[in-house]
Amino acid sequence: MKTMLSLGICISLLFSCSSTQLLTSWKSPEATARKFNKILIGGMMGAKDRELRENIENALVQSLKAKGLNAFSAYQTYGPKAFEGLSEKEAAQKVTADGFDGAFTIVLLDRSKEKNYTPGSMYYSPYAIGYSRYWRHYYTLYDRVYTPGYYTTSTNYVLEANFFNLAAGADALEYSAQTKTFDPGSAQALAAEFTRTVVDDMIKKGVITN
Repeated sequence: MKTMLSLGICISLLFSCSSTQLLTSWKSPEATARKFNKILIGGMMGAKDRELRENIENALVQSLKAKGLNAFSAYQTYGPKAFEGLSEKEAAQKVTADGFDGAFTIVLLDRSKEKNYTPGSMYYSPYAIGYSRYWRHYYTLYDRVYTPGYYTTSTNYVLEANFFNLAAGADALEYSAQTKTFDPGSAQALAAEFTRTVVDDMIKKGVITN
């Protein structure tokens, strides 16, 4: 019974694995695919979300570098408080003088908890127990295992990414997207899924080249 109960819980956990959904994305009509020389990744998040900010910045840096783009973390380059209190436009203007021709800003728009109920279920395990020499008789027994219902709480995140073409001006927004990630489990998992979703969509839309 304990084995079946454990199996049921594992299956439930498997199907509740985190996933990221692209809610909306927009590309400027003026945006064209090009190779940016130097891109800054800046998470616009407070001190309590510093771990998330670092993970997202690092994940985006690694993803863009893997595609041949020169990317830098704002946290590593300017320190943890570089963009506190600044608007997206002000943050973009701040780094233009340092030779950056592209800049990402990532904003945590919402973090919410959801309580979900998984109803109880009954498992049946049939087996044949024997047969005779002349007449095959199959007797089927059913091992019944009841798994009680239970509640789980998930934390969901809505993030927004904005990409500026600084070579065209500090307010030249070329791309914007919002994503929702369902119960990522860790800052690393959230950062990895968010990055994969956004970068793939930017390549698909022709904002950056692969």
